Amino acid sequence: MNLTLFEYILAMAGSFIAGAINTLAGNGSVITLSILTDLIGLPGNMANGTNRVGVLLQAAGSSTGFAKNKMIDLGKSRDIIILTIIGAIAGVYTATIVSNEQFLSVFKYLMIIMLLIILVKPERWLIPSGIKNNLSYWISIPSFLAMGFYGGFIQMGMGVFFLAVLVLISKYSIMEANAIKTIVIFIYTVLVLAIFAYQGLVNWEVGIIMAIGQTLGGYLTAAYASKWPDINLWAYRLLIIIIIFAILIQFEILKF
Repeated sequence: MNLTLFEYILAMAGSFIAGAINTLAGNGSVITLSILTDLIGLPGNMANGTNRVGVLLQAAGSSTGFAKNKMIDLGKSRDIIILTIIGAIAGVYTATIVSNEQFLSVFKYLMIIMLLIILVKPERWLIPSGIKNNLSYWISIPSFLAMGFYGGFIQMGMGVFFLAVLVLISKYSIMEANAIKTIVIFIYTVLVLAIFAYQGLVNWEVGIIMAIGQTLGGYLTAAYASKWPDINLWAYRLLIIIIIFAILIQFEILKF
């Protein structure tokens, strides 16, 4: 696939921004999937698979940045990782045999619901670090299996929903939740990308180009932004802005 210089630059810039957004909030795949489908012209399932190259390397970059600040504890995240991976395997298998266009028609309404959840009692999203809630297995098992399935199936918006579960139910701070989110996404995306690649649904040239931008955006944001004062508050504000933009784009109120 031959891209023009302008398309290369736009893809790199968009993926860099997506990497930064994914690290602090989520839903950066709205940008990358739009680039892959609207700018580059990949079909839906191919775009879905190709997008995972950038997701994988960006999650690796973000995880490295968070680890640098000692914000990742694999021992405490073990159950979350295992459950999410199991769900992701089922989700990606479904994605290889079912078109995701019908899901996208429902996605915009899910974003509206999520926006309402975020705006009601915002103090729930500003929990200080160090406060945890031991979840009942009746809640944790279906919650993280569902998050894994969702991420394996489409990825777009997964970060937002995953943050909601970790912050509102598990009582992590936003930045702690983001650190867990990045390592979980990295691990399950290794499997998800392998399945998409086996099915021939990955354009490696485009995927690697965008992965470079996403990785830089993710690493720099995790390494430096996570140390800013009041970063939880700024991450919360960014989350609101990203969801509003996603809604406007999905309902075609805002067009590019």
